[in-house]
Amino acid sequence: MITDATVQMDHVADAYADIVLENLSRPYPFASHHVETSLQDRPSPKELHPAFHTSFDWHSCVHMTWLGVSLLEHGIEAGRDAALRQVLAANLTAENLAVEGAYLRANPSWERPYGWAWLVRLAATAATSDDPQVRGWGASLNPLVDIVASLVEDWTAKAEFPVRHGLHTNAAFGLGMMLDAFRALGRHDAAALCEKAALNWFQDDSGWPGDWELSGQDFLSAGLSEADLMARVLDADAFSSWFAGFLPALSTDSRILATFSVTDESDGYLAHLNGLNLSRAGQLIRIRKALAGSQKTADVQGVLDAATGPLLIAGTDAVNTDEFMSSHWLASFAWDALASAR
Repeated sequence: MITDATVQMDHVADAYADIVLENLSRPYPFASHHVETSLQDRPSPKELHPAFHTSFDWHSCVHMTWLGVSLLEHGIEAGRDAALRQVLAANLTAENLAVEGAYLRANPSWERPYGWAWLVRLAATAATSDDPQVRGWGASLNPLVDIVASLVEDWTAKAEFPVRHGLHTNAAFGLGMMLDAFRALGRHDAAALCEKAALNWFQDDSGWPGDWELSGQDFLSAGLSEADLMARVLDADAFSSWFAGFLPALSTDSRILATFSVTDESDGYLAHLNGLNLSRAGQLIRIRKALAGSQKTADVQGVLDAATGPLLIAGTDAVNTDEFMSSHWLASFAWDALASAR
């Protein structure tokens, strides 16, 4: 396990704050995923998304905003703190967020579930803060949590099957993050919907083909995302049994635990592999904690420990880059992994 995560977080916090500030002040390039309905329907990103119109795309702006709020909670240098508060306060107004909420209502499958998940995580982090200003942003985000909860209810009622791949529409990754956030917010009905969907979609899974991972543009492990979710849903004994059946032949040579490198950082899809290292690291840390004390998986716990360090080192090294196709999102995943290791 990573034993000095807090020290590492202290070491990188100011640098990550600089990354957030650069991202939240950089409107272009921006990958708009707006579906145009006519020749005249060509609004600017800021018109569509006044709160989240930077950082290359909407979901990246949301999780860079989450990182900014998290850094304020952690503590950063005073000048960076003031600058970050100014930017976040300008973006997270009730008026701006009302426009964001209206767009979500009008486009119910948009950003499902990845963007939804980061949005409610942002809301939960802000709402549970000890900082009055940050809690105020949480209050402004609360109506969007209502909207996402409604969207989750509709989605999980209709979707017969989960999405199982390593990109944004992965069902398990989004459900896991939303489940944590809804629980933190005391949204018990919404959390129960996530739990029910997780059990319906994944409880009976076994023999996951971990050596089939990855495809060339994954930033998530489909198998570890599923296990990370089930660790949140099942009790310790049930999860230990489930995990033993889900990845029964896990070893230090398993491809699902391997560290990968990026051959061209300017290629946004190839750069996903830097994020895969980080997301795998965070997932392994959380899974390992869920398995702690289980005799059934004692050997596997050592395997997970051995894989975590190289993944985290490779991933955090990649955060420090001038290449925007990496810098617009990787720091969020690095902070998530480090926070999980505390």
